[in-house]
Amino acid sequence: MPTNKKKKSSTEKKNKDGVIPCCIASCGNFADKHLGGRSLSQENAIDTWGEGGFTVRKNRVRVCKSCYKVWKKDNKDDKTPNY
Repeated sequence: MPTNKKKKSSTEKKNKDGVIPCCIASCGNFADKHLGGRSLSQENAIDTWGEGGFTVRKNRVRVCKSCYKVWKKDNKDDKTPNY
């Protein structure tokens, strides 16, 4: 039997629920690591969302995957090469 015709039932991923909510005020997603969540510093979060746009847990701001992409895109242009 060809390998691409085998059943994939044993390799299917189970849909896991999130536990840690995203700390961005306008977001309702989850920031769990297995869902792509990350942890940013307070300074980085202030640069993107401003004061009061997020909640802080242990001096870090937990963000979901989509909020992390927003932060990453916002800070992409800040990096200038040193020639």
